Amino acid sequence: MMTIREYKRAESLEEAWQLNQKRPNRVLGGMIWLKMENINVGTAIDLSGLGLDTIEETDDGFSIGAMVTLRQLELHPGLAAYTDGAVRESARHIVGVQLRNLATVGGSIYSRFGFSDVLTMFLALNASVELYKGGVVPLAEYAQRPYDRDILVGVLVPKENARFVYQSVRNSQTDFPVLTCAAAKLADGSIRAAIGARPGKAVLYTAAPEAGETAEEFAARFAAEVKAGIKTESNLRGSAEYRRHLAGVLTKRAVCRLEG
Repeated sequence: MMTIREYKRAESLEEAWQLNQKRPNRVLGGMIWLKMENINVGTAIDLSGLGLDTIEETDDGFSIGAMVTLRQLELHPGLAAYTDGAVRESARHIVGVQLRNLATVGGSIYSRFGFSDVLTMFLALNASVELYKGGVVPLAEYAQRPYDRDILVGVLVPKENARFVYQSVRNSQTDFPVLTCAAAKLADGSIRAAIGARPGKAVLYTAAPEAGETAEEFAARFAAEVKAGIKTESNLRGSAEYRRHLAGVLTKRAVCRLEG
C-alpha cells in the first residue's frame, strides 16, 4: 500500500524538479504501478497542469509529452501512419482500455520496466527523451542509466525513411508479454530490432544484408545472431530457453515482413 502525506499540483517544471529532489517525494504519472508499491510518499507531485499531455507532429518528427496516455498513443493517426500501425499494435494489448486511459508514456519510459511494450517500440523508433535538467538523451542510453531525480518532460521521435513492425507473444490477450520485438528497416537496408520482456528491459540489435544475400538468408542469419547473443531469464510466464527461441523466431518474422 502507498501512503501519501502531501499532494502538490506543480505549477512549473522548476517547481516539480525542486520538489522531486527530496528522497521521499514521488512524481505521479497515471498511478498504475506506483500505487502497488509498499512505500510512504512525502509529497506526491502531479504534472497534469503543465501541458505535457499532447502529441505534436512536425515535418521532422513527433514530440510526445510525458503525461500523454497510452490510449492517446494508440489512437494517434499520425503515429499510426508513420509506423505502419506498429505503435498502435504495441499499445493495444496492454491490459485494457481503462488502464491505457490512465497509464502515461512518461511513467512507462521513466520506469524502464522489463515488460514494457512502449519501451521496446520507442527503442526501435530511435527515440530520445527530453529531461528538464539533463536535456535530450537518446533513449538507448537513457534505458541503461540508473534512476535519477530529473523530470522526464517528453519523448522525441524523429521521422526517418524507414518501415516498422511490432510483435509480441502473450500467454493471454491482455497479459504481460512473454517477449516483445519491434523492428525498423532503414533506407540503407539495415534492420534495427529491439527485443524486450526478456524479462529484462529491452535491448537493441542491428544488422545489414550482405552482398548477394537473399531476404530469407538475411532474416535467418540475423535471427541466429540475436538468439545466440540475447540474455534471457525465466519467470512464471516462460523459461529462459523458451524466450531465447522466441527471440530468434520474432526477429526472423520481423525481417521477413519488412523485406516483403
